[in-house]
Amino acid sequence: MKILTGNDLLSGAVVWWDGQGWSLHVEHAADAGEEAPAIMAREEAARRVNAPYAIEAEREAGGGIRPAHIKDRVRALGPTVRPDLTLKPSEPEALDWVI
Repeated sequence: MKILTGNDLLSGAVVWWDGQGWSLHVEHAADAGEEAPAIMAREEAARRVNAPYAIEAEREAGGGIRPAHIKDRVRALGPTVRPDLTLKPSEPEALDWVI
């Protein structure tokens, strides 16, 4: 599965294409498939996202999305040196798939 990520132009936050717009949460990511280049071009031209790119990901048994590359798993969760600042600080098991 291919998902899209980039940075929000207003806040700089890591965002994920959810099929209609951009979400802060990787679990909202939609499979962009063959439409990825067209979506990225349209969204960047509309100035909603900076430097979007497509990545490989897989859907986990529980329905969550797991980016294939460690760099994008770190981007999805947040700082690894301060788990209290991650997007899910109350879910310690969320850190399991980062390492």
